[in-house]
Amino acid sequence: MKTSVVILAAGSSSRLGRPKQLIEIQGKTLVQKAVDEVYRSRADSMVVVLGWNPVLIQTGFDSAKVPSVINPNWESGMASSIQAGLHFLLENGEIDQVMIMLCDQPFVDSEYLDQLFEEGLKSEKGIVASFYSNTRGVPALFSKKYFPELLALKGQDGAKKVLLEHRGDVLKIDFPNGAIDLDTEADLRRLMDQLGE
Repeated sequence: MKTSVVILAAGSSSRLGRPKQLIEIQGKTLVQKAVDEVYRSRADSMVVVLGWNPVLIQTGFDSAKVPSVINPNWESGMASSIQAGLHFLLENGEIDQVMIMLCDQPFVDSEYLDQLFEEGLKSEKGIVASFYSNTRGVPALFSKKYFPELLALKGQDGAKKVLLEHRGDVLKIDFPNGAIDLDTEADLRRLMDQLGE
C-alpha cells in the first residue's frame, strides 16, 4: 500500500500578517516540522505545495531534498493546491492513497499520521479523517478511488467537501488538537503559552 502525503503550504497568511509557514515552534519552522513528521511516519513519499512567495517559503525547509511544487493558481483557493500536489505525486509514481495535511496544525505528529494509516487499514474505509470541533477535517487519508473527486474540486472547496459527501465511507479519528491552527497572533500566543515558550 503506497501512501503519499500532500503538505499544503501555499497560503499568504493574510489574517496573521506574516508567513505562518516560517513561524518557529520548538526550534523549527512550521513547514519543516510538518516535513519532519511525515518523514518519521510510514508514508512513502510527500510533496510540499507552495504558492505565495515560494522562494521565501522554501527557506523554511530543506527544499533541496524535499519535493515541492508551485501552484500558480493558489489564490483561487485550496482546491487548486490539493490538485497541484496530487498531480505531482501521480506523475512521479504509483500511489494507493493520499494524505492531505496542512502545515499549520502544530500538534500533528508522526504517531498521529501512523494512527490514521493503521486505522484505515483495519477499517477498510475509503477515507480516514480527523474529527475535531464537531466536524471532519484534515489530516485526512483518501484511497485512490477518491482521487478523481479530489481532482475535480473547485475554488475554495477543500478536502472537507469529499469527506461530507461520503460520510458512510469515512472513519473518524478523534483529534481535539486538530482544531489548533495559527490564523492570528492571538492563536500563536495561545500556542506559545501552551508550550511554555
